[in-house]
Amino acid sequence: MSFPVLKSAGFVLVNTPDMVVNAGSTFTTEKILNPDSDLLKNAKDHIRSFEEFVSYLPNQIYIGNERPEMLAGHKLPYSAIDYKSDKVMGKMGSIVREEEFIGAMKYCDEFDLVILSEAYVNKYKDQVEKRFPELEKSFGKLVAEDTSKGEDLIANDKAMGLYLEGELVGYVRQAHDTDVNLNAHTMFENIVSKTSAVIAAIETFRHSEVKREEIDYVIECSEEACGDINQRGGGNFAKAIAEIVGIGNATGSDIRSFCAAPVHSIIHAAAMVKAGIFKNVLVVAGGSTAKLGMNARDHIKKDLPIFEDAVASFGVIISENDGVSPVLRTDIIGKHTVDTGSSPQAVITSLVLEPLKRNGLKITDIDKYSPEMQNADITRPAGAGNVPEANYKMIGALAVMEKEIDRKGLADFVANKGYPGWAPTQGHIPSAVPYCGHMITDLTTGDYNRAMLIGKGSLFLGRLTNLFDGVSIVAERNTGKVEEDSAAGNNEDVVRKVVADAMKQVAEKILEEEE
Repeated sequence: MSFPVLKSAGFVLVNTPDMVVNAGSTFTTEKILNPDSDLLKNAKDHIRSFEEFVSYLPNQIYIGNERPEMLAGHKLPYSAIDYKSDKVMGKMGSIVREEEFIGAMKYCDEFDLVILSEAYVNKYKDQVEKRFPELEKSFGKLVAEDTSKGEDLIANDKAMGLYLEGELVGYVRQAHDTDVNLNAHTMFENIVSKTSAVIAAIETFRHSEVKREEIDYVIECSEEACGDINQRGGGNFAKAIAEIVGIGNATGSDIRSFCAAPVHSIIHAAAMVKAGIFKNVLVVAGGSTAKLGMNARDHIKKDLPIFEDAVASFGVIISENDGVSPVLRTDIIGKHTVDTGSSPQAVITSLVLEPLKRNGLKITDIDKYSPEMQNADITRPAGAGNVPEANYKMIGALAVMEKEIDRKGLADFVANKGYPGWAPTQGHIPSAVPYCGHMITDLTTGDYNRAMLIGKGSLFLGRLTNLFDGVSIVAERNTGKVEEDSAAGNNEDVVRKVVADAMKQVAEKILEEEE
């Protein structure tokens, strides 16, 4: 059996200090309910500089310049670690400045919704073009427009402001006068999500042998929804992203399942490639402005930086077996079913223990697990604990129950099979996929043979069900043996002949009926 492979991965962090207080849901809600609050007054003093953002070790791990192991043994906060870096380009991703990102938003704007001031364009046009040479076809969009009505539009909720160091440099206007699904706030969120996904796709190709024209299908798996009053959430982010990036030979669609969507999407992509439907599938997701500064209130209370100051995104390419890249075992899939239940033990049992036992494997046969990889710097001050550690302890506890390890070995299991979390809490972003880039290294030039990606989600957030969600898939070191599929299944000449013969028969029948 020839399995598909995880060919490459790309990761992006956009440092967005102004968007934290002007677009994050915590702050936008506070401005309405309590405009004189201490949260709003003190926020500016807790915003990190760009240099601090770049030198934050978890961020360098996210873009691949450092390994997750570097966080082991360090006490929180990680911002106190004596670590310095000025690298914005990483081995598997990059860091983007807010001023550059605003220009990229205009590149990704197809309906003249992003309006930029003359001062912004004059100052940053050259910088934006230099930062995103891959988007050369969109350079002509970056022109100055009249922004004199910006303040009034923003005050009347007909636009969302774009700021740099507190100064208005443009805005995103509403796309419809009455349709709430096309209001300024929604369009701002969607353009940010689309733009960050576009940059992630660019990064993924930058670190891949696969060319844009070789991508057959794109799956987008963020938590945003695009549509109008008649089809809220109808999509299609995937095709919109492909258009800007220049993935001209692909079609695509969106997958939604809250935090679990990325692993759902990887499984979908792997199944498509395994079935021979498509040869190369790009899975991509942009970030979320709503979650910027989501836990800022707790960070400020504890005199910490506002750690949620990044819009994060990622992309991965799933391809036919190349004999080198990690294989995705489409026969070792865990799933949280409708009847599973929502207790932590039930969830982990369904996602980890059951698929492994079904395939004759033990929990200890997996070298590394990648569940929800949230950065504990963000979650612990907010009372959510250390999420990755909690998951690893549950997996280890199951190993104890299965008598695979002794109870005294639980701490070693957590240390050996897991990693400290390093991903921003952007909902779907931390869910397993931050490890994909490091996993490619671990399962090719590294010492590991098997890893498991575990995506979990909270469906109850949609207020339609109380169900939990989750899926998992095992990745393995490639043996180098690529089995050829049958000619009927994968030989393009045979397929063309069969189709041509069938069409000829249909045409002949139509002619006979006409006579």
